Amino acid sequence: MSQTPQPASYRPATEIDALMPDIADPVVAADFPQTILRYRNDRAAAEVGLEALSDAGWIAHFGRFAPLEGSLPQPLALRYHGHQFRHYNPDIGDGRGFLFAQLRDQQDRLLDLGTKGSGQTPYSRFGDGRLTLKGGVREILATEMLEALGVDTSRTLSIIETGEALERNDEPSPTRSAVMVRLSHSHIRIGTFQRAAFLDDTALLERLTNYALTRLYDEAPGDNPAEQLLGHVVERTADLAASYMVAGFVHGVLNSDNINVTGESFDYGPWRFTPLWDPGFTAAYFDHAGLYAFGRQAEAIHWDVAQLAVSLRPLTDAAPLIAQLERFPALYGEAVQRRFCWRLGVKPGAQAGPMVEAAVRGMTATDTPIDRFFHDWRGGIAPARGGYEHDAWEAFREAIAGFQPVPQARDHAYWDDAAPCSMHIEEVEAIWSAIDLDDDWTPLHAKVAAIRRMSAAHGDAATSRR
Repeated sequence: MSQTPQPASYRPATEIDALMPDIADPVVAADFPQTILRYRNDRAAAEVGLEALSDAGWIAHFGRFAPLEGSLPQPLALRYHGHQFRHYNPDIGDGRGFLFAQLRDQQDRLLDLGTKGSGQTPYSRFGDGRLTLKGGVREILATEMLEALGVDTSRTLSIIETGEALERNDEPSPTRSAVMVRLSHSHIRIGTFQRAAFLDDTALLERLTNYALTRLYDEAPGDNPAEQLLGHVVERTADLAASYMVAGFVHGVLNSDNINVTGESFDYGPWRFTPLWDPGFTAAYFDHAGLYAFGRQAEAIHWDVAQLAVSLRPLTDAAPLIAQLERFPALYGEAVQRRFCWRLGVKPGAQAGPMVEAAVRGMTATDTPIDRFFHDWRGGIAPARGGYEHDAWEAFREAIAGFQPVPQARDHAYWDDAAPCSMHIEEVEAIWSAIDLDDDWTPLHAKVAAIRRMSAAHGDAATSRR
């Protein structure tokens, strides 16, 4: 299930100490009855020097949470507030997870190891602090697929089954339990800043801003650090929203406590990929108003970033913050065009906007699946199959003729496959059913391998963000 990783040395960090004790509480992990290793992402582990851990050592650190040498001596449950479906909630925080460790990758980027399902914390309220095994499997599938499609995402590092039977009111119960560890570029959320503003803690706002700039963006604070940080967040989150659209992904719960100030996607719950370009497609069964529907995700993320601007007001005047927020729509449009060209395998051009609009009209009018479209038109070359002779595709056929393919756009054997690699709900459920009914993990391993093959066919995912 792993590709040859780039070797890296283990480099522990404790940068979060700069914000303690004001943003987190030391906690103790749950003592699970079992620790059965189900998934270890050695490709991601290699980037931070952890791939050489034995399975026993892996379980000790990521199932029993023995501290990693040189990193945090004890897990930290982070404190934050947030707007949840536009309603402000000051009673949240890490309720079933914690920050376990910090470390640096081979590019010297600070990364967090965070958990889900690791036990109760002061913010659990009435929750049991646990994660279903199905939730862990879904997180693997989401993060692998998003990474392959160029989305800046957290990565699932580890899933360990924990031997408890969990009761859930929205899925068949009792169900199996797990603890997950994810590798992420920070867990500092918009909601982290909202909490500091709510408490009128200007000193903490300043420390958070400096932490984000120096540790996460690797630059010194300038004349107006609040404006400086907001500008970065606007740029990163506009790109995040665009990446969701081009991937056909619906996060499902874009609350302000789920938006990282690095613009990295994380915390996957009721996610889905929409088969068709359907702006009204929703992922969460409880999103009755469609607030976080496929076509409203940019609006939702922009709204969340506006809450960050509100939180930063004690540090600066409104005008520079408003100016940064107003950049979002144009940046989002540019990012959609850039990412659309990347997934198509063509060089960006001045007419990318009309080309994208024509493609969306063609997909919508003919119910052409998103993944099918990108697979068929890879390199901008008209396919011999797929029914694209329909009049609805005329404008796109004319537009794409002006674009040049990127080098080796279709050289990988993946592009000769009869069907694209997709991740729709029926397959997700089938993969889980094999595990649930027969303890058969073969379909999951096969799917991860197929996704990574598709990723290799796309080439450098980082180019989608430039």
